[in-house]
Amino acid sequence: MSEHKSELTLVYFARFRETLGLDREQVMLPEGVTTVAQLIDSLVAERGEPWQSVLTAANVLVAVNQEMVDVACSLSAGDEVAFFPPVTGG
Repeated sequence: MSEHKSELTLVYFARFRETLGLDREQVMLPEGVTTVAQLIDSLVAERGEPWQSVLTAANVLVAVNQEMVDVACSLSAGDEVAFFPPVTGG
């Protein structure tokens, strides 16, 4: 019987990395979480600040497996989910 791994790799970029104090981590895909939005809700509920201010920021950018997606994107075990601050013009 093969072991079923339901891990995600979370990656944080730019000021998110500084705010959270880490650039990547391995987490278990929480029970019932199937989308990026649900993952964000789960992380915020479990960890509070500063995850809330980072992950619920307006215009936060998300990539799953190095492809830009919106928060309705489905997640699967083994996915890499990256969070980027909004790009500022100027």
